[in-house]
Amino acid sequence: MMKDLIIEKKNIVIVSHKNPDGDAIGSSLALLHYLNKIGIEAKVVLPDEFPEFYNWMYGSDAIVIAEKSWKVASDLIDNADLIFCLDFNDLHRVGNLQEKIRESDAVKIMIDHHQHPKDFADHMISRVDSCSTAQLIYEFIESNNDRDLIDATIAEGIYTGIITDSGSFKYSNVESKTHLIAAHLIEVGLDHTKIHENIYDQNYLSRLHLMGYALNKIELVKNIPVAFIALSIKELNKFNFSKGATEGLVNYCLSIKGVQIAAFIREDHGIVKMSFRSKGDVKVNEFASKYFEGGGHINAAGGKSTLPFNDVVEKFKKNIIEYLA
Repeated sequence: MMKDLIIEKKNIVIVSHKNPDGDAIGSSLALLHYLNKIGIEAKVVLPDEFPEFYNWMYGSDAIVIAEKSWKVASDLIDNADLIFCLDFNDLHRVGNLQEKIRESDAVKIMIDHHQHPKDFADHMISRVDSCSTAQLIYEFIESNNDRDLIDATIAEGIYTGIITDSGSFKYSNVESKTHLIAAHLIEVGLDHTKIHENIYDQNYLSRLHLMGYALNKIELVKNIPVAFIALSIKELNKFNFSKGATEGLVNYCLSIKGVQIAAFIREDHGIVKMSFRSKGDVKVNEFASKYFEGGGHINAAGGKSTLPFNDVVEKFKKNIIEYLA
């Protein structure tokens, strides 16, 4: 039982990955509230900002953002005697925090569900067939014989992580236990309707206009079951782009009849970011790793490139044809 290890620690830090998503934020806050409930103080540190549509989550206002408050984040890690590493399997995923964590003498516990975890932690809870790290946090609490401590606040984080990383329970890695967990969370007071509304039904008009524009730009790759959207930074700025505004766009490509692989390609400052999705046994994590310095899950992965935006789009079309040949 890992509770015996953590209960004696005084300075605990919870860290998750760059470009934090619902699972990163949800699992981090759920763990934070659980630790608080068993009498342990902790802090959540994220490398960069998260989308504003997660601001409603209890405790989100106390998250330390390293790119904005580097000294605070750095001091927390330097003084930590235990660091939880959530929702990432390689230290490069935490950006500028990676060296601080690597050099820290703190005990490191990794809780994650991505494939091919790197050996950087003292203790590893890794289950690649789990739909989310948030589900692993539930199971972590359960393994400590503290299931009865899960309340509506802890449930909020767990449920947020599960629904955002499982496509609202539609992906193939959702287990029967995932639904049983959701049922238990509702039993302890979770308002699941409110969470869905806060995440998916709080759009700005500019975001809806961006989505409409993006959907009009969907391209099909000739002779193969691939669809993609590519948006330059100039196009994004026309719609007052903010972090999270394009979340879910790649899934519209995948919803096209006959399409097996989908991609969303977005130009950022000095880099091009990519999201990949697939159906069945098409391994987009392998594709992302081979061509775009990325990785992830079999059916959901990400990548990046420092090539010019138009070159990345052409490279993607060429590489996906090669990959499926």
